[in-house]
Amino acid sequence: MTKENILFVIVGLLGGFMIGFFFANSVNQGSTVPVPAGATQTAAGLPSGHPAVPGASGGGAIPEVQAAIDNARQNPNDFEAQMKAAELYYQIQRYDGAIEFLKKANELQPDNYEVVVNLGNSYFDADKYEEAEKAYTKALAKKADDLNVRTDLGLTFIFRDPPNPDRAIQEFKRVLDADPAHVQALQNLTVAYTKKSDAASATATLARLEQADAGNTAITKLREEIQKVQAK
Repeated sequence: MTKENILFVIVGLLGGFMIGFFFANSVNQGSTVPVPAGATQTAAGLPSGHPAVPGASGGGAIPEVQAAIDNARQNPNDFEAQMKAAELYYQIQRYDGAIEFLKKANELQPDNYEVVVNLGNSYFDADKYEEAEKAYTKALAKKADDLNVRTDLGLTFIFRDPPNPDRAIQEFKRVLDADPAHVQALQNLTVAYTKKSDAASATATLARLEQADAGNTAITKLREEIQKVQAK
């Protein structure tokens, strides 16, 4: 996703890391885990790629949120009104609300790439991984070379229940075929191999991550998870 405003947050999860997305202004792209170094996104018009979105620093006061929601509902054909309501809902972590307005925005501008990606991000953060997969796949049909979106697509297979690490590995490898030093893909591929209890492949991928981003703060945790697999 470079999601210029995407924040990757590490969450130990049996050798997995969770990415937390937040609305911004551009296209979903990646960044260094756990620092806002280029990853999140938002939809067109006001979303994703991630130049900071006006007023995105705090989530907005409730009156502002309610006013934006009322405006969007009273003006169902106003694309920017739908996007503003979705943005504010996202900021207060009301992902179902964000999804509602993003779906409406998508109806108004079905070819808007950023809207589709942001919809995928909202589904992801709402733990609706199958729906996120569909949105990311739709986005990639328009822009197959968006490596950050493909990385996020791979993550949907890690977090769903049951997880599908093989499918995730497939997507992460596609990213790395295009960019061998893609930090997020290397990190997430290490996680996927760890989930498969493939310590050898996880170790080899971690070595590539260390070479690409020696200061990555995820490295220590990833190494600990690989050691757990080796100790079994």
